Amino acid sequence: MSDAAFSRHYLGREDVLAEWTVIEPYFEELEGRTLDTVQALNQWTLDCSELEAAIDQIGVDRYVRMTCQTDDPEREQAYLEFIESITPRCEPRWQALRIKYASCPHARELPTARFAVYDRSMRNQVELFRDENVPLQVEEAKLCQQYQKISGAQTVGFEGDERTLQQMDLYLERTDRPLRRRAWEASSRRRLEDASKLEALFEELLTLRGRIARNTGAADYREYAFKAKERFDYTPEDCLAFHDSVERAVVPALRELHGRRRQALAVEVLRPWDLAVDEQGQPPLKPFETTDELGALCSQMFHRIAPELGAQFEEMSRGGHLDLASRKGKAPGGYQTTYEEARHPFIFMNAVGLHRDVETLLHEGGHAFHTYAARHDPLMAYRSSPLEFAEVASMAMELLAYDHLDLVYTGEDLRRARRKQLRGVITVLPWIATIDAFQHWLYTHPEHPAEARRDCWLSLRERFGGRESFDGYGQDLALYWLRQLHLFQVPFYYIEYGIAQLGALQVWQNARKDRAGAVRAYQDALALGGSRPLPELFSTAAIRFDFSYDTISPLVDMLMAELDSLADSAD
Repeated sequence: MSDAAFSRHYLGREDVLAEWTVIEPYFEELEGRTLDTVQALNQWTLDCSELEAAIDQIGVDRYVRMTCQTDDPEREQAYLEFIESITPRCEPRWQALRIKYASCPHARELPTARFAVYDRSMRNQVELFRDENVPLQVEEAKLCQQYQKISGAQTVGFEGDERTLQQMDLYLERTDRPLRRRAWEASSRRRLEDASKLEALFEELLTLRGRIARNTGAADYREYAFKAKERFDYTPEDCLAFHDSVERAVVPALRELHGRRRQALAVEVLRPWDLAVDEQGQPPLKPFETTDELGALCSQMFHRIAPELGAQFEEMSRGGHLDLASRKGKAPGGYQTTYEEARHPFIFMNAVGLHRDVETLLHEGGHAFHTYAARHDPLMAYRSSPLEFAEVASMAMELLAYDHLDLVYTGEDLRRARRKQLRGVITVLPWIATIDAFQHWLYTHPEHPAEARRDCWLSLRERFGGRESFDGYGQDLALYWLRQLHLFQVPFYYIEYGIAQLGALQVWQNARKDRAGAVRAYQDALALGGSRPLPELFSTAAIRFDFSYDTISPLVDMLMAELDSLADSAD
């Protein structure tokens, strides 16, 4: 049920929308309702939204429970039951409601300022929907769940204990180079054990997605994905231009940093197990011992950035809306999701004691604050923004916390943490370009053999990679893409991180001149949710929706200058 502040007005207060017999009468009433005035249509949209939120929350809860314990058959079955029995029955009914809206003459009379984005989305979904895709999308969701299950079961016996692959990353920060190599090799061997299974799974997904696209009349899945993701404000060609800009502006900076790293480590060849260790031979940063301590540290940083953000994070903690620790059987990665009817966020991650865990919780916290900022909008469609801006919320939060890392570290450790964060930004942009370019190739060459796929991947690594050598580990490099869950679960969801990273850097750039003003503009933009087009969301945050070379290059210069300043301050 919903939070008291967001009580139901249309649905029965005690109805649990987990059974079709409870759900169906609401669809029937909404489909049959007379919409003879603008006011009637406006109320109808609110009632549709209330129904959508209640159903969505059941699915979200089952997904959360499943990912928190992928080896629990009851949780798995409950999730599968929802995506097999509820989702496919709902989709045609949602389409009937969208058609009812689009064909209603009063839809054009709704206030444009309020409904323009909603109207655009509804008509796009009407155009894209096909009945024959509903069972295919159910099958796609089931295959994605198998990826979660396979990945969640990957553990390594190392140093006398069974460890998750996330826990193995701890060893990559150790100063003992032979130990790092053994840890990297052990993790890589474990991944390769599932490689053929995961490649076969991906090929099933590739074929399935091609069928979904063809059913809509799209030339390929890329064309379909851009429409389905409602990328109204940029094109595939813009993405290709982003790749070129990253290659020109960011890759040289990455390779320069790798050259400095090789010299500092005094190694002849930089290896993949050399990329996380401290360059000066210091032990790994130890930001916290327990996840409770991690939560307390991030809470203090949120309070410093804006007191209301700290209060919201504390509300999440008290409400049990955090699952932070890594453990066997838990799905990999991290995410923030929203219980749409109660309108509260939930954060899932796999903390193991690394500085990266601090960054992850700051990142997911930014998403959570976005949920809080937009939660009062009565339309569920407007309580979240396009991913290109949703990720600004999270990435900007990481950078806004940069000046508050003194709550976690002191002295040289503080400088190390800040260097690590800035290097991470420079590292991630080429990786984003790699993954996005790979997807463009995958889905515009759907009949490719596995060998061609590997050749494409290797050529992209050559184009966007750093200076580390995989000599002797060719198979590991050729299949490195298998660890990127987005390729399996959310195809074409990755360029958003690149676009958003540029937006987040601009928020930080503004904050360095006027911190209070930058935070205020950031919060104003979050409060809009998805009620405005992308360029307007960006402009409200006082940043540009642009990812050309002219935007990227000065931001990279700023990062490199800050890194040089940190190096000078340590002398």
